[in-house]
Amino acid sequence: MNYKIEGAIKRNRKNFIIFALLWILIAVAIASPFAYSSHMAKADGNFNLEVFIETFGTSIANPFGTFGKVFSSGATSGYISTLLVTTIFYSLFFFIGFVKSAPKNEYSDIEHGSSDWSQRGEQYQVLDKNKGIILAEDNYLPVDKRGNVNVLVVGRFRFW
Repeated sequence: MNYKIEGAIKRNRKNFIIFALLWILIAVAIASPFAYSSHMAKADGNFNLEVFIETFGTSIANPFGTFGKVFSSGATSGYISTLLVTTIFYSLFFFIGFVKSAPKNEYSDIEHGSSDWSQRGEQYQVLDKNKGIILAEDNYLPVDKRGNVNVLVVGRFRFW
């Protein structure tokens, strides 16, 4: 199970940064205008939809100014609750994408014919790093080796 988590993290390194930047954008450009507009629409005690739509239209045009107005007008609690809800939904969608990007098995993304099956250079007890018959990238079958140098090729050879 550990290979799934490691593989998903390896595949999504860039996505973590994009996720964080988009979350900041949503927090400033969408959540703050929504919280400020709903606070202004409830100013007289009842929710006024016309005030909400008008304020939301002007707030979304200037999100950074609205972000400051959220804290100065006392809409902080509404902003925090709005931000919490949007963060939960956004994180849920990111987590679903993260789980779907996990490798299906331990050998996903390993090139066929590569030396990724061995660890810490143990293939060089049999193979050579520099010269001989090419088997894979950085893996050569030495021609001057004593003993059994038979090669079993597993796979298929295609040409069109």
